[in-house]
Amino acid sequence: MPRVEVREHETLDKALRRFKRLLEREGILKLLKARKHYEKPSERRRREMRQALSRRARSA
Repeated sequence: MPRVEVREHETLDKALRRFKRLLEREGILKLLKARKHYEKPSERRRREMRQALSRRARSA
């Protein structure tokens, strides 16, 4: 679990922004959104194949 300590003379908004950035970097938000709804294994494979094809097309 990521943890952010509020620094001295730091507003809560800035600490919250740092926390959100940390979650984004670690991929936790993406994982939560993916698990929000059940995805059938066949749909997951299809999505992963589409992502791999688009990555391959971008790199070529």
